[in-house]
Amino acid sequence: MIVDDILRTPGAVRDAERWTAHNYHPLPVVISSAEGAWLTDVDGRRYLDCLAGYSALNFGHRHPRLIAAAHAQLDRLTLTSRAFIHDQFADFCRELAELCGKDLVLPMNTGAEAVETGIKVARKWGYQVKGVPAGQANIVVAEGNFHGRTTTIVSFSTDEDARADFGPYTPGFTVVPYGDLDALTAAIDENTVAVLLEPIQGEQGVVVPPEGYLPGVRQVCTERNVLFIADEIQSGLGRTGATFACDHEGVVPDMYLLGKALGGGIVPVSAVAANSDVLGVLKPGQHGSTFGGNPLACAVAIEVVRLLATGEFQRRSAELGERLRAGLEGLLGKGLVAVRVRGLWAGLDIDPALMSGREACERLAERGVLAKDTHGSTIRLAPPLVITEEEIDLAVAQLAEVLAG
Repeated sequence: MIVDDILRTPGAVRDAERWTAHNYHPLPVVISSAEGAWLTDVDGRRYLDCLAGYSALNFGHRHPRLIAAAHAQLDRLTLTSRAFIHDQFADFCRELAELCGKDLVLPMNTGAEAVETGIKVARKWGYQVKGVPAGQANIVVAEGNFHGRTTTIVSFSTDEDARADFGPYTPGFTVVPYGDLDALTAAIDENTVAVLLEPIQGEQGVVVPPEGYLPGVRQVCTERNVLFIADEIQSGLGRTGATFACDHEGVVPDMYLLGKALGGGIVPVSAVAANSDVLGVLKPGQHGSTFGGNPLACAVAIEVVRLLATGEFQRRSAELGERLRAGLEGLLGKGLVAVRVRGLWAGLDIDPALMSGREACERLAERGVLAKDTHGSTIRLAPPLVITEEEIDLAVAQLAEVLAG
C-alpha cells in the first residue's frame, strides 16, 4: 500500500529497470503528466523540459489544437491501412508538400523509416533515371551522423555504440568528414546517387556546418546529377528559427526527410517530400507501411503543418534562441568551453575536468530542469518552442548553479 509520504519514483525506476531491455540510460525521473514546457513526475515534482522529446515536442506538451485534432479523429476513424483512402490523407499530403515546396509526399511513421525510404528511393532513382548499373549505387554520408538505428542505417554510422556487433553491414555508403566540401566532392563518382546529410548534426552535439558548406553541397549535387537528401527529422519544423535548417543558407534539397515534430508529440509521423521526378519512381507494391499516413496521424500532422504555416513558431525559435545564446555564452569560461546555438537548439561542451555531461544532466534534474547528454561532456538543450523568456532564464540560471558546483 502506497501512502502519501512515500516517494513513488524509486520503485517505478526499479520496475522499469527490471522489465525493460537496457537500450537506454534514462535519468531517474518518472513523468506522469505534462503541459506546455513543464513536466510533473509521479511524486508531484515539476520539471522544465529542455529536451522536448529530441524535437518531437516542438509545440510543447498537449498543445490544445493538436489535442483537439486527435480527440476529434479518435471519435471517427483511426486506421484504414493504405489499401483504402481516408478523408484526412490528401489534405495532409497536399499541405505538407506545399510547406516543403515539393510535388509529392510519402508518409511513414518513424524517422528511421523516412531515412530508409529516402535510401530506397535514391537507389531506385539512380537505376531508373540516372542509369547507374544494377547493384552499384552508392550514397555519400558524413562522419558523426545519426539517421536512426535500423541495420542499414547503423551500417554507415561512425558511433561504435550504435554500430558494433550488428553486422554484417549493408554496403553502398561512403563516409566523409562532416563540413568538408572537398572530401565530399572527391567521394562522388559516376555511381553516386545521393548525398545524405543532417544540415545540423543533433546527436553529435548540435554541430553546425561551416558557412557555405550546404550551398556547396547543393551546387556539387546539381553539377554531378546526384540527389541532395536533407535529414531534417530533428532540425526541421521550426526548431532552428526557420521551417527547415537548410533555409538559413537558402538551400533547397531534392528530398526532405521529416519526422519527430510532425506528429505533434502525440503519434509517430514521418514523411519524405520530393518532386515527382524523384518520388515518382515508386510504383504500387514497391514500398509501403500499414500505419503510414493513418487517419489519426494525418489529422494531427495537418494541424502541425497549419501551426507552422503561420510562421509564429519559427519566429519564436529565432527570437528566443538569441536570448538562449546570450545566456549560454555568458557561461563560457565558467564551466562551459564551447557553445553552439541555432534557434532553440544548443550544444554545450562542459569542461571535462569539471564533470561529465551525464553528471551535469543529473544535477540539472535535481534543480528541476531536464536535458540530455551526448558524447562525454556535451549536453543538448532543445526546449519546446512555447517556452517563455523567463523559463529560458531559469534554465540558464540553474545551469550556472550546476557549473559553479
